Amino acid sequence: MTAPAAATTYGTGTMTEQGPALPASVPGLYLRRRPGGFTAHITASEHSLTAVRHLTADVLQAYGADLESAGAAQLVLSELIGNAVRACGDHVPLVVDVYRNRDGITVAVHDPAPDLLPHRTAGDGLAESGRGLVLLDLLAPGWTVDRSPIGKQIRCRLVADTK
Repeated sequence: MTAPAAATTYGTGTMTEQGPALPASVPGLYLRRRPGGFTAHITASEHSLTAVRHLTADVLQAYGADLESAGAAQLVLSELIGNAVRACGDHVPLVVDVYRNRDGITVAVHDPAPDLLPHRTAGDGLAESGRGLVLLDLLAPGWTVDRSPIGKQIRCRLVADTK
């Protein structure tokens, strides 16, 4: 797996990363570039989820992830945002990080709900909820949940193949 090259901005002594263009920010969806991906400050809604899902696939593939790896990242992202909406309600403010590095793909969602999620096992298959956590275990084994002053952040690391 090779990481995309960073370009020097001559005369400034700084490195900038050349990556895909991000759409303009709109109310409920504020985007910033980060090395290998993007950070999105969103208000959870159908529109922002759709936009972030499409952006996830486009940006990860632009940074060399294959279609299957980008699709797995989209599934993880959808599950994390869905969990946040179930815990906090519609239109909850979230911070989403999606990026690719030499170790794979990271998808993280920061939400204001302080409750930590329990890890589920395949034996919980008859439960009415929580099956998405099994999906996280399959696609991003070792995912973590960390408390923060404003809630929690769930971080998933996925193995990524290159195109």
